[in-house]
Amino acid sequence: MNLFSMLTKGGWLMIPIFLSSIIAVAIIIDRYFLIRKSKLNIPSFMVKIRAFLKRKDLAGAIQFCLQDKSNAANIIRKGLKKYHHGHERVKEAIESAGKLEISKLEKGLSTLATIAGVAPLLGFLGTVTGMISAFMKIEDMQGSANPSDLAGGIWEALITTAFGLGVGIIALTAYNYLLAAITKLVSEMEVVSNDVLDVLEESSAKFEFLDDEN
Repeated sequence: MNLFSMLTKGGWLMIPIFLSSIIAVAIIIDRYFLIRKSKLNIPSFMVKIRAFLKRKDLAGAIQFCLQDKSNAANIIRKGLKKYHHGHERVKEAIESAGKLEISKLEKGLSTLATIAGVAPLLGFLGTVTGMISAFMKIEDMQGSANPSDLAGGIWEALITTAFGLGVGIIALTAYNYLLAAITKLVSEMEVVSNDVLDVLEESSAKFEFLDDEN
């Protein structure tokens, strides 16, 4: 028996379970590549940023962040663009940008967590409804049903539990992995943001800010 046959024999509850699996896989793939793209070499990034700031080349630092395209670089870029408004405004801009980047990283995780919890429940529901149908069949046959009459219906009902648990396990495992990876990225963004704020605060020189599209 192939996978398609098992899906069709599992009953109508296999439809939401199957759709949940597709959504979960889409979220997992999307978040995985986004997190991979967002990884940053902090020591190398900070060396280059410090070099720009020490040369008082604020425009160069902003352009470098624009080219890097990581979440941390995007946060720093938005903060540096507010430098002419003062240190507090830079800090507020970095905090605001940080919240936005975290929201982007966490997009879809709540849906993945919901699938991890709901898919097994849908599977159990399918098994329960299948067992109800089996006992109704026994009643209709007035107790004369033999095991072979019921075995097919019972194992078909159990298919939903198997698939529901499978989808739930994969979704939960992926959710925990992605959450840990995002937590690490957020920690790195905080480190970079604090380091840049310290550099700006310690510097007493006035930077020439070029008001351009960057």
